[in-house]
Amino acid sequence: MTLQAAANADHGTVASGSSFYAAMRILPRQQREAMFQIYNFCRQVDDIADSDRPRAERLAALQEWRGDIDALYRGHPPPRLKDYLASVRAFGLKREDFLAIVDGMEMDVPQDIRAPDLATLDLYCDRVASAVGRLSVRVFGLPEDDGVLLAHHLGRALQLTNILRDIDEDAGIGRLYLPRESLLHAGITSDDPRKVVAERTLPKACLPLVERAKSHFENAELIMNRNARRAVRAPRIMSRYYRAILDLLVARGFDAPRMPVRVHKMAKIAILLRYAII
Repeated sequence: MTLQAAANADHGTVASGSSFYAAMRILPRQQREAMFQIYNFCRQVDDIADSDRPRAERLAALQEWRGDIDALYRGHPPPRLKDYLASVRAFGLKREDFLAIVDGMEMDVPQDIRAPDLATLDLYCDRVASAVGRLSVRVFGLPEDDGVLLAHHLGRALQLTNILRDIDEDAGIGRLYLPRESLLHAGITSDDPRKVVAERTLPKACLPLVERAKSHFENAELIMNRNARRAVRAPRIMSRYYRAILDLLVARGFDAPRMPVRVHKMAKIAILLRYAII
Protein backbone atom coordinates (compact mmCIF):
# COMPACT_ATOMS: atom_id res chain seq x y z
CA MET A 1 0.00 0.00 0.00
CA THR A 2 1.39 3.40 -0.93
CA LEU A 3 1.60 6.19 1.62
CA GLN A 4 -1.13 8.12 -0.18
CA ALA A 5 -3.40 5.08 -0.30
CA ALA A 6 -2.83 4.48 3.40
CA ALA A 7 -3.69 8.09 4.13
CA ASN A 8 -6.99 7.79 2.27
CA ALA A 9 -7.98 4.29 3.45
CA ASP A 10 -10.34 3.48 6.28
CA HIS A 11 -8.19 3.32 9.41
CA GLY A 12 -9.44 -0.14 10.35
CA THR A 13 -8.67 -1.45 6.86
CA VAL A 14 -5.09 -0.22 7.14
CA ALA A 15 -4.69 -2.02 10.48
CA SER A 16 -6.40 -5.27 9.42
CA GLY A 17 -4.19 -8.31 9.36
CA SER A 18 -1.91 -7.03 12.12
CA SER A 19 -1.75 -8.38 15.68
CA PHE A 20 -2.80 -4.89 16.72
CA TYR A 21 -6.07 -5.22 14.80
CA ALA A 22 -7.39 -8.18 16.77
CA ALA A 23 -6.68 -6.50 20.10
CA MET A 24 -8.37 -3.26 19.09
CA ARG A 25 -11.49 -4.82 17.56
CA ILE A 26 -12.82 -5.53 21.06
CA LEU A 27 -13.00 -1.82 21.96
CA PRO A 28 -16.15 0.34 21.80
CA ARG A 29 -16.49 2.20 18.51
CA GLN A 30 -15.09 5.59 19.55
CA GLN A 31 -12.06 4.04 21.24
CA ARG A 32 -11.55 1.61 18.38
CA GLU A 33 -11.56 4.38 15.78
CA ALA A 34 -9.10 6.45 17.83
CA MET A 35 -6.74 3.47 18.12
CA PHE A 36 -6.95 2.78 14.39
CA GLN A 37 -6.09 6.43 13.77
CA ILE A 38 -3.03 6.11 16.02
CA TYR A 39 -2.02 2.93 14.20
CA ASN A 40 -2.48 4.56 10.81
CA PHE A 41 -0.34 7.52 11.83
CA CYS A 42 2.43 5.23 13.08
CA ARG A 43 2.24 3.14 9.94
CA GLN A 44 2.65 6.15 7.67
CA VAL A 45 5.63 7.69 9.45
CA ASP A 46 7.25 4.26 9.79
CA ASP A 47 6.83 3.68 6.05
CA ILE A 48 8.67 6.94 5.42
CA ALA A 49 11.58 5.95 7.67
CA ASP A 50 11.82 2.47 6.09
CA SER A 51 11.45 3.55 2.47
CA ASP A 52 14.30 3.55 -0.02
CA ARG A 53 13.78 7.22 -0.89
CA PRO A 54 16.84 9.49 -0.52
CA ARG A 55 17.48 10.37 3.12
CA ALA A 56 16.91 14.08 2.53
CA GLU A 57 13.45 13.35 1.09
CA ARG A 58 12.55 11.16 4.06
CA LEU A 59 13.63 13.86 6.50
CA ALA A 60 11.53 16.41 4.62
CA ALA A 61 8.50 14.09 4.64
CA LEU A 62 8.79 13.58 8.40
CA GLN A 63 9.09 17.33 8.87
CA GLU A 64 5.84 17.74 6.94
CA TRP A 65 4.19 15.46 9.48
CA ARG A 66 5.42 17.69 12.30
CA GLY A 67 3.81 20.66 10.57
CA ASP A 68 0.57 18.73 10.12
CA ILE A 69 0.51 17.75 13.80
CA ASP A 70 1.02 21.38 14.79
CA ALA A 71 -1.88 22.34 12.51
CA LEU A 72 -4.04 19.63 14.09
CA TYR A 73 -3.45 21.04 17.55
CA ARG A 74 -4.18 24.57 16.34
CA GLY A 75 -7.61 23.27 15.32
CA HIS A 76 -6.92 23.39 11.56
CA PRO A 77 -5.93 19.82 10.64
CA PRO A 78 -4.86 18.99 7.08
CA PRO A 79 -7.04 16.50 5.17
CA ARG A 80 -5.04 13.45 6.26
CA LEU A 81 -5.59 14.32 9.94
CA LYS A 82 -9.06 15.87 9.73
CA ASP A 83 -10.84 12.97 11.46
CA TYR A 84 -8.22 12.89 14.25
CA LEU A 85 -9.52 16.11 15.78
CA ALA A 86 -12.49 14.46 17.50
CA SER A 87 -10.25 11.79 19.05
CA VAL A 88 -7.69 14.34 20.24
CA ARG A 89 -10.42 16.25 22.02
CA ALA A 90 -12.35 13.22 23.33
CA PHE A 91 -9.33 11.48 24.87
CA GLY A 92 -6.91 14.32 25.56
CA LEU A 93 -4.24 12.95 23.22
CA LYS A 94 -1.02 14.93 23.59
CA ARG A 95 0.80 16.67 20.79
CA GLU A 96 4.20 15.81 22.25
CA ASP A 97 3.49 12.07 22.01
CA PHE A 98 2.69 12.29 18.28
CA LEU A 99 5.86 14.35 17.79
CA ALA A 100 7.92 11.87 19.83
CA ILE A 101 6.87 9.10 17.44
CA VAL A 102 8.08 11.16 14.47
CA ASP A 103 11.34 11.85 16.32
CA GLY A 104 11.79 8.13 16.92
CA MET A 105 11.23 7.20 13.30
CA GLU A 106 13.67 9.93 12.31
CA MET A 107 16.44 8.34 14.38
CA ASP A 108 16.89 5.78 11.58
CA VAL A 109 16.97 8.30 8.74
CA PRO A 110 20.18 10.41 8.80
CA GLN A 111 22.02 7.11 9.15
CA ASP A 112 20.93 3.59 10.05
CA ILE A 113 21.04 2.75 13.74
CA ARG A 114 23.91 0.38 14.47
CA ALA A 115 24.79 -0.91 17.95
CA PRO A 116 23.44 2.08 19.92
CA ASP A 117 24.45 2.47 23.54
CA LEU A 118 21.80 1.49 26.08
CA ALA A 119 20.70 5.08 26.70
CA THR A 120 20.13 5.67 22.97
CA LEU A 121 18.29 2.37 22.60
CA ASP A 122 16.04 3.26 25.53
CA LEU A 123 15.30 6.67 23.99
CA TYR A 124 14.46 4.97 20.70
CA CYS A 125 12.10 2.54 22.45
CA ASP A 126 10.46 5.40 24.33
CA ARG A 127 9.80 7.31 21.13
CA VAL A 128 8.68 4.56 18.76
CA ALA A 129 6.83 2.40 21.30
CA SER A 130 6.16 3.98 24.70
CA ALA A 131 4.94 7.22 23.09
CA VAL A 132 2.41 5.12 21.19
CA GLY A 133 1.49 3.60 24.54
CA ARG A 134 0.99 7.02 26.12
CA LEU A 135 -1.51 7.89 23.40
CA SER A 136 -3.17 4.49 23.74
CA VAL A 137 -3.67 4.44 27.51
CA ARG A 138 -5.57 7.72 27.27
CA VAL A 139 -7.93 6.06 24.81
CA PHE A 140 -8.27 3.02 27.08
CA GLY A 141 -9.16 5.28 30.02
CA LEU A 142 -6.43 4.33 32.48
CA PRO A 143 -5.59 6.69 35.37
CA GLU A 144 -2.84 9.16 34.43
CA ASP A 145 -0.01 7.82 36.61
CA ASP A 146 -0.61 4.13 35.96
CA GLY A 147 -1.25 4.84 32.29
CA VAL A 148 2.13 6.50 31.85
CA LEU A 149 3.84 3.66 33.76
CA LEU A 150 2.11 1.00 31.68
CA ALA A 151 3.12 2.77 28.47
CA HIS A 152 6.71 2.93 29.73
CA HIS A 153 6.99 -0.77 30.52
CA LEU A 154 4.75 -2.40 27.93
CA GLY A 155 6.03 -0.21 25.11
CA ARG A 156 9.60 -1.19 25.88
CA ALA A 157 8.70 -4.86 26.31
CA LEU A 158 7.04 -4.98 22.89
CA GLN A 159 9.83 -3.07 21.14
CA LEU A 160 12.61 -5.17 22.64
CA THR A 161 10.73 -8.29 21.57
CA ASN A 162 10.50 -6.87 18.05
CA ILE A 163 14.24 -6.20 18.05
CA LEU A 164 15.04 -9.75 19.16
CA ARG A 165 12.61 -11.22 16.62
CA ASP A 166 13.87 -9.11 13.70
CA ILE A 167 17.65 -9.35 14.15
CA ASP A 168 18.25 -10.91 10.73
CA GLU A 169 15.63 -8.85 8.91
CA ASP A 170 17.10 -5.62 10.31
CA ALA A 171 20.62 -6.70 9.39
CA GLY A 172 19.42 -7.20 5.83
CA ILE A 173 18.66 -3.47 5.57
CA GLY A 174 21.83 -2.39 7.39
CA ARG A 175 20.43 -1.90 10.91
CA LEU A 176 21.52 -3.32 14.24
CA TYR A 177 19.54 -2.48 17.38
CA LEU A 178 21.39 -4.76 19.81
CA PRO A 179 23.09 -2.40 22.28
CA ARG A 180 26.82 -1.86 22.19
CA GLU A 181 27.21 -2.90 25.83
CA SER A 182 25.61 -6.31 25.18
CA LEU A 183 27.76 -6.88 22.12
CA LEU A 184 30.94 -6.05 24.03
CA HIS A 185 29.79 -8.35 26.84
CA ALA A 186 29.71 -11.13 24.24
CA GLY A 187 33.14 -10.17 22.88
CA ILE A 188 31.70 -8.66 19.68
CA THR A 189 33.45 -5.45 18.67
CA SER A 190 32.01 -4.99 15.16
CA ASP A 191 28.92 -2.88 14.47
CA ASP A 192 28.51 -4.26 10.95
CA PRO A 193 25.05 -5.89 11.08
CA ARG A 194 25.89 -8.68 8.63
CA LYS A 195 29.03 -9.60 10.53
CA VAL A 196 27.35 -9.41 13.94
CA VAL A 197 24.48 -11.76 13.03
CA ALA A 198 27.05 -14.38 11.99
CA GLU A 199 28.96 -14.20 15.29
CA ARG A 200 29.04 -17.44 17.30
CA THR A 201 28.56 -15.52 20.56
CA LEU A 202 25.47 -13.63 19.40
CA PRO A 203 23.20 -15.55 21.83
CA LYS A 204 25.22 -14.13 24.73
CA ALA A 205 24.60 -10.61 23.39
CA CYS A 206 20.86 -11.28 23.13
CA LEU A 207 20.41 -12.58 26.67
CA PRO A 208 20.52 -9.17 28.45
CA LEU A 209 17.81 -7.87 26.12
CA VAL A 210 15.68 -10.95 26.80
CA GLU A 211 15.95 -10.33 30.55
CA ARG A 212 15.22 -6.64 30.12
CA ALA A 213 12.10 -7.43 28.06
CA LYS A 214 10.92 -9.97 30.66
CA SER A 215 11.31 -7.40 33.42
CA HIS A 216 9.23 -4.87 31.50
CA PHE A 217 6.53 -7.48 30.84
CA GLU A 218 6.41 -8.30 34.56
CA ASN A 219 6.13 -4.65 35.57
CA ALA A 220 3.40 -4.10 32.98
CA GLU A 221 1.49 -7.08 34.38
CA LEU A 222 1.60 -5.66 37.90
CA ILE A 223 0.17 -2.37 36.66
CA MET A 224 -2.60 -4.05 34.66
CA ASN A 225 -3.53 -6.25 37.63
CA ARG A 226 -4.36 -3.23 39.78
CA ASN A 227 -6.56 -1.52 37.20
CA ALA A 228 -10.08 -2.13 35.96
CA ARG A 229 -10.23 -5.20 33.72
CA ARG A 230 -12.20 -3.33 31.07
CA ALA A 231 -9.50 -0.65 30.77
CA VAL A 232 -6.67 -3.15 30.27
CA ARG A 233 -8.26 -5.75 28.01
CA ALA A 234 -6.58 -4.50 24.83
CA PRO A 235 -3.09 -3.93 26.31
CA ARG A 236 -3.27 -7.30 28.08
CA ILE A 237 -3.98 -9.06 24.77
CA MET A 238 -1.00 -7.32 23.18
CA SER A 239 1.16 -8.17 26.18
CA ARG A 240 0.25 -11.87 26.13
CA TYR A 241 0.71 -12.11 22.38
CA TYR A 242 4.16 -10.53 22.44
CA ARG A 243 5.21 -12.45 25.53
CA ALA A 244 4.35 -15.61 23.60
CA ILE A 245 6.67 -14.42 20.81
CA LEU A 246 9.46 -13.79 23.33
CA ASP A 247 8.99 -17.25 24.83
CA LEU A 248 9.19 -18.81 21.36
CA LEU A 249 12.40 -16.89 20.65
CA VAL A 250 13.96 -18.09 23.90
CA ALA A 251 12.91 -21.69 23.19
CA ARG A 252 14.36 -21.49 19.67
CA GLY A 253 17.54 -19.79 20.78
CA PHE A 254 19.65 -17.23 18.94
CA ASP A 255 22.24 -19.49 17.32
CA ALA A 256 22.34 -19.41 13.53
CA PRO A 257 20.40 -20.37 11.52
CA ARG A 258 17.48 -18.59 13.21
CA MET A 259 14.14 -19.73 11.82
CA PRO A 260 11.26 -17.21 12.11
CA VAL A 261 8.88 -17.76 15.01
CA ARG A 262 5.12 -17.30 14.85
CA VAL A 263 2.39 -17.62 17.42
CA HIS A 264 0.05 -20.39 16.27
CA LYS A 265 -3.41 -19.29 15.18
CA MET A 266 -5.09 -21.35 17.90
CA ALA A 267 -2.86 -19.74 20.54
CA LYS A 268 -3.92 -16.30 19.29
CA ILE A 269 -7.57 -17.31 19.48
CA ALA A 270 -7.06 -18.62 23.02
CA ILE A 271 -5.56 -15.28 24.10
CA LEU A 272 -8.47 -13.38 22.58
CA LEU A 273 -11.05 -15.67 24.16
CA ARG A 274 -9.44 -15.44 27.59
CA TYR A 275 -8.99 -11.68 27.77
CA ALA A 276 -11.63 -10.28 25.43
CA ILE A 277 -14.63 -12.48 26.16
CA ILE A 278 -14.32 -14.77 29.19
